[in-house]
Amino acid sequence: AARGKGRKDIQSLFDLGMIEVEPLTYIRGRSMPNQYLIVDEAQNLTPHEIKTIITRAGEGTKVVLTGDPYQIDNPYIDSASNGLAYVVERFKDEAIAGHITLMKGERSDLAELAATLL
Repeated sequence: AARGKGRKDIQSLFDLGMIEVEPLTYIRGRSMPNQYLIVDEAQNLTPHEIKTIITRAGEGTKVVLTGDPYQIDNPYIDSASNGLAYVVERFKDEAIAGHITLMKGERSDLAELAATLL
């Protein structure tokens, strides 16, 4: 593929309205049917914020939460009280939910060491 072509393809999806990036404040009060909601860095959200997002899902919508519960930037939550951990725990026995933990990171040895020790 030509260099930069992928970027143009993604931009065209934005231009067509097929991909939207929205702050949490703009989804309150909405219902989003037949969507694919991807919430990145979900470990930085509170359980209330995660609930706000998931309860917006309409019929046919899939919700994907990604994050590392040990890399939290929010001083008011921790690895056990963040929104991602909350959903994993609450949904663990529900047939419509799934959870995957990736055991190996894609960071350098130095970055992994810093994340562990600091």
